Amino acid sequence: MKLAYFKKKQYAVSKNNFVPLPKNVAINKLLDEEYVKDLEALVKNSKDLYEAIPEILDPPLKVSKLLGVGINYQSHAKEQGEKPPEAPIIFQKASTAVIGHGNPVIAPKTVTMLDYEIELAVIIGKKGKYIEKDEVDNYIAGYTIFNDISARDHQFKYNHQWFIGKSFDTFAPIGPWIVDKFEITDPQNLNLETKLNGKIMQSSNTKNMIFKIPELINFISNVLTLEPGDVIFTGTPEGVGFTRNPPVYLKNGDILNLSIEKIGTLHNQVSQ
Repeated sequence: MKLAYFKKKQYAVSKNNFVPLPKNVAINKLLDEEYVKDLEALVKNSKDLYEAIPEILDPPLKVSKLLGVGINYQSHAKEQGEKPPEAPIIFQKASTAVIGHGNPVIAPKTVTMLDYEIELAVIIGKKGKYIEKDEVDNYIAGYTIFNDISARDHQFKYNHQWFIGKSFDTFAPIGPWIVDKFEITDPQNLNLETKLNGKIMQSSNTKNMIFKIPELINFISNVLTLEPGDVIFTGTPEGVGFTRNPPVYLKNGDILNLSIEKIGTLHNQVSQ
């Protein structure tokens, strides 16, 4: 089941069709497999309501906390000349940066090193603290695509101010929709790809993460309480702009298409 928002109303996505739901589905409902099956049956039997998928969507959920994981692919560590971390590197990104599929990424006038990062995002569906690795699946509602847009000049200039460099307005494209966890049975084996103006910039698989999803959720929940609507974006593979020779930074008019297997494609264009 894929769930999206358009003009604050929730829709199910069935192949290339959009189906308005009778009422919005709370994120915790995606933890219930029987509920999800009933919802899928409702959508299947509502073909008279099918619409075309809009080109611009709202974010697929109301985000609570945005929690990122730094340097979580061996290849990304290598391209930066870094050693793989001994423990997950966790940072936060402002929820005010969130935008949906098809919305513009605004390039601030004060930023000269604007970069992209494709990441698999995990959506938390239930409140939890001290979550054991073998219990993690009970807390995951689903998955989506996240683009960790970063102002590298701000991120690195002020003694590694990750929060500042990653929290400008529109720097958190997410979507296009949430895919429930029953549809994605193995989140650690998904191909992901970033295209910039049609050219492949990143291509990898989530199996290459250093710290897998159970490790990340266990690590984070030992520090803070996870809540429904929290989003954990799990790190990016090699191919980001600032590590290239010469560097490739985003500019006005650039088109970003980020794809993850079994989820879809998140599309955004850079604007000023």
